[in-house]
Amino acid sequence: MIGRFVANGRIYEGRFEIIDDFIVFDSYEIPISAVKFLPPVEPSKIIAVGLNYIDHAEELNMPVPEEPIIFMKPSTAVIGHEDCIILPDQSQRVDYEGELAVVMAEDCRRVSESEAADYILGYTCFNDVTARDLQGKDGQWTRAKSFDTFAPIGPYIAEIDDPGKLGIQTRVNGRVVQKSNTSNLIFDVFQLVAFVSSIMTLKAGDVIATGTPAGVGMLKNGDVVEVEIDRIGVLRNYAVKVERQIKCEC
Repeated sequence: MIGRFVANGRIYEGRFEIIDDFIVFDSYEIPISAVKFLPPVEPSKIIAVGLNYIDHAEELNMPVPEEPIIFMKPSTAVIGHEDCIILPDQSQRVDYEGELAVVMAEDCRRVSESEAADYILGYTCFNDVTARDLQGKDGQWTRAKSFDTFAPIGPYIAEIDDPGKLGIQTRVNGRVVQKSNTSNLIFDVFQLVAFVSSIMTLKAGDVIATGTPAGVGMLKNGDVVEVEIDRIGVLRNYAVKVERQIKCEC
């Protein structure tokens, strides 16, 4: 795994292993209970993909796209594992959207599908939090996707050779609300890297969020939302009305 975390007042960054209940970083063994995961990267930008599962397009009553629909989320929206998603007063419907995210290893431009894997650092869990009512009201997605805390990512980056058959599910308060597999993506990871890099330069640490399956729904104050992806882990966040980024008593 690759990530960033705080333990004993120190920030650790880089590759580590999780063995039993310990994180092994260099020669250090740190109890996971003593660790606070930070966002695993600090991206210059987040490129997100809309309607990349057929069933999600159907539930929104929108046509299946012929090419990727992309939009951007600001870096100021990023939070990490166990942080709080702030429900803004401007919206009466804030939705979760569990997704697989791609993290870039180095700068790239105009990368082909066959070259894309060479530029990928790894994969992590992502929640494309969305003010659904504002999305409908505005007719475009910038405001709905851009509130502070609307880009939870983590808990760390997994180095995976083949991201094409990963189970993905989202849970709210322990109940499964989304369940699918990355084999159901309309445009796969390598197609997305090629498409996005044909438009803009991707920088090291930038994130591509690959889209969400069917089952999106509303978050309420006090909800616990988890995005779990096979071979990666679980990203857990807490929906709150009060801006306090602490572990649980939000």
